[in-house]
Amino acid sequence: MDHRLLRGSPTLAYHLRVVVNAGYWRFVLLLWLLAAQIAASAQLKPETLEGFKRYVAATEQRIDRQVSNASGFLYLDELPSSQREEAMAKVKRGEIWIQKLETRDASGRAIPAPGGLIHHWLADVFIPGASMHDVLAVVQDYNHHQATYQPDVVRSRLLSHQDGEYRIFLRFREHKVITVTLDTEHEVHYGRLDDAHWFSRSASTRIAQVDHADTPQESEEPPDQGGGFLWRINSYWRFVERDGGVYVECESISLTRDIPLGLNWLIGPFLTSIPKESLERTLNNTRVAVLARLKHD
Repeated sequence: MDHRLLRGSPTLAYHLRVVVNAGYWRFVLLLWLLAAQIAASAQLKPETLEGFKRYVAATEQRIDRQVSNASGFLYLDELPSSQREEAMAKVKRGEIWIQKLETRDASGRAIPAPGGLIHHWLADVFIPGASMHDVLAVVQDYNHHQATYQPDVVRSRLLSHQDGEYRIFLRFREHKVITVTLDTEHEVHYGRLDDAHWFSRSASTRIAQVDHADTPQESEEPPDQGGGFLWRINSYWRFVERDGGVYVECESISLTRDIPLGLNWLIGPFLTSIPKESLERTLNNTRVAVLARLKHD
């Protein structure tokens, strides 16, 4: 196109802008319609859940061995020496060490969840100057997780507590191209090998997608329906007090819908990047909250 025509013809330039803007808004409308369709198009199937359960059971066999042995309590402790030294140096600098994991069956084969995706990540952080009491005081303060773990957690509440058993409510909100709000409930168990080695296991018991969150039209989808952006999540924490501080390790296994053909550009980033990014923020927020507690004390 000869751009001199535009300089001499404001009317032509105006009409071109209208066409471009109309195309943009058509794209926005299409995007909104696709997001609305996706948000109501998934349902957890029995074979998907069964695959997730098999994956969790196989992973917990390794975790059970870990938390029964002080020398290999952390996954990080069992890394090859060069990789372990690099990871230790990173967490000692105040950074997050994170790694994608995959559990396979006894024959070395992948454990599928037909119709779903299993996301398995593990991360470590070191909190200098902290004691086990300092760290547990933060992670067990479920009534204030909405302050500690924002922006992922926007509401939190302790439902019940007896000894090392907790029932908690968390409202999650995640944004990546689209925004998803989820009301969730979890059962959490804490245990200890000794005073310097503690662990916890959290398993979701209810996850429901919230439509029109925080508006008069707010409503919940039935559990295991909606967009399928989070069907299940298990979290496994290990805490080790040594080297003048506390190592915190968190392993997360979550189940989401799979990615419909042709829609990777729209929901692929949400399903594949959110689990990693959320875990990184969780470990970093834990470190920040414990250090703030130490400074205040």
